[in-house]
Amino acid sequence: MTRRRPHRVLAAVCAAAVLALAPAPPAHADAIRDQQWALAAMHTDRAWQTTQGEGVTVAVLDTGVDGTHPDLVGQVLPGKDLVGFGAGQGDPSWAIHGTAMAGIIAGHGNGPGRADGVLGIAPEVRILPVRVILESKDPARAKARKTRGTALAQGIRWAADNGADVINLSLGDDSESAHPDPGEDSAIQYALSRGISVVASAGNGGEKGDRISYPAAYPGVIAVAAVDEYGTHASFSTRRWYATVSAPGVDIVVANPDGHYYIEWGTSAAAAFVSGAVALVRAAHPGLDPAQIKKLLADTARDAPAEGRDDARGHGIVDPAEAIEAGSRLRPGELSARTATAGHRKRFFGPGPTPPPVADDPVNWAAPLAGGLGAALLAAAVVLWRGRNAPGHR
Repeated sequence: MTRRRPHRVLAAVCAAAVLALAPAPPAHADAIRDQQWALAAMHTDRAWQTTQGEGVTVAVLDTGVDGTHPDLVGQVLPGKDLVGFGAGQGDPSWAIHGTAMAGIIAGHGNGPGRADGVLGIAPEVRILPVRVILESKDPARAKARKTRGTALAQGIRWAADNGADVINLSLGDDSESAHPDPGEDSAIQYALSRGISVVASAGNGGEKGDRISYPAAYPGVIAVAAVDEYGTHASFSTRRWYATVSAPGVDIVVANPDGHYYIEWGTSAAAAFVSGAVALVRAAHPGLDPAQIKKLLADTARDAPAEGRDDARGHGIVDPAEAIEAGSRLRPGELSARTATAGHRKRFFGPGPTPPPVADDPVNWAAPLAGGLGAALLAAAVVLWRGRNAPGHR
């Protein structure tokens, strides 16, 4: 294997590992699946007896998604670029993080019998890519920070209006200047009102003061903390009152547009797993609303803290199989809408949904998106394997 040095920048810049990639000698094809410990930890074998997510669309609001990747071919729908400039397909700083998250959610593998590559938690869902941020190494990032401050709010609304059933936000801001934004809060409430679940990473500030991260802290969001293979809270994962559940976020295998696979960590990966879990529940029980799904995940989480919930792991580790089973005993609309905001101590902004003004002025790119891959992103990587069918491989 070939290593690249971890690059970690949290707070107002980003927490992403987006360094130069180095080729690695070939490994056995099953090396990827052997290291996908998260699938077993989340009891996907049981959940897949009911569904693998067919008919559900997950919007990935991120840096873009490489729909030509062998593990994602056929899964990625036409999307939206709300940045409008920066690196394009084929550039080394394009769609790295977004592709990784899409693979966690919907990867179907590749090769004979699709036995190679990354297998996602919901391999039959469709991915709706919405580009709202640029990679940290993108030369146009500084320009985007000044001119695309409303991209996240616009992206949430666009996804809600264009077929999303679940919105994955593996991004955030946990800088000292982080604060709630009325446009983002309103957009999230708009999505929830349309029956769309919103999932976000809790933040990677566990060793940096546990500062509040947005969008995880907005009411109604399913905020996800990270655990390791042993179910232990990951030290980097932010401990805050808004944590709903936990999911794998350490030593996670991810796909990359360059044809390599990496092992990375972060609450962004944990959020992607939960978005996939929500998609499985939605596929099994399409009539349930976001409040019901959020409560289902909390009520059926395993390894719950002694008091039922804590700031480090929320209600415990998400278990989609248990949530699917419990969901069969619910009727649509059975729960009060209040459950969508359960666990939140504050109300940030008005009722929404009120469309925010569309402008190109620099409205706090550094807040929701300055983390780019932000408070929730992956921060260490190891090249694992270059697949025979990887793009550009001959």
